[in-house]
Amino acid sequence: MTQVKDVERLLFDWAPAELAADWDNVGLLVGDPDREVRKILTTLDITEPVVEEAIHLGADLIVSHHPVMNCTWHPVQSIRCDTRQGRILTKLAENRISAICMHTNLDAAEGGVNDMLAKKLGLLDIKDLTDGKIGRVGTLKYEFPLVEFTRFVVKSLGCNGLRYTDCGKSVHRVAVGGGACGDYIAQAIALGCDTFVTSDLRYHDFLDTKELNLIDAGHFPTEQVVVPELCRRLQAAFPAVSVSTSTSHQTEVIQYCI
Repeated sequence: MTQVKDVERLLFDWAPAELAADWDNVGLLVGDPDREVRKILTTLDITEPVVEEAIHLGADLIVSHHPVMNCTWHPVQSIRCDTRQGRILTKLAENRISAICMHTNLDAAEGGVNDMLAKKLGLLDIKDLTDGKIGRVGTLKYEFPLVEFTRFVVKSLGCNGLRYTDCGKSVHRVAVGGGACGDYIAQAIALGCDTFVTSDLRYHDFLDTKELNLIDAGHFPTEQVVVPELCRRLQAAFPAVSVSTSTSHQTEVIQYCI
């Protein structure tokens, strides 16, 4: 019999808790560690539609990348059904659905978010971008004109669009950072990169960076790449458990117009 705590242990073996940022909240955040698990739903975020999907599926556990609660941007002070987070937590509890979240530890882990992002974009000779193992750096097999590379990023990651600046260099040595990694622009420059693919870049990141091309490919597209790997690893480790990927949360919410 597979229990929630068995799944958590496997995930921490892959992405140890000590790799998580000190402000982060990872591991089993909702539910009973001793509860039996027959069905697992994997997703980037635990949204209301994802919870409804889990209920309809009969899932015992949701495994997500983003924490459902208690992070610096949204601390839980109450659980009320007239708030989005309150409804999510209430429905999870009422339906006895556990939630395990692997966040910045999965960003840093070998085979985690950033390795999957680098692989998706065809990088070779991959190395860490930072000492904390956030982000990766690698080279492309061929040198690309920037506009051609941006189209490749859109196609590879399924972006609805992207933002970028052109520093006048073609694309060959690339840094990637799943999610919001604008704080690591200096590291990408120091490692000789001509291009940095990440998300949630600020106006002044674009305005002030002259040494490399910046590509903001979106938070969802740069991190969703890990969900299929999450599903694959869980299914391989627990063959008697049904593991699936959310169908209600497959595309980024941000739309673009020209």
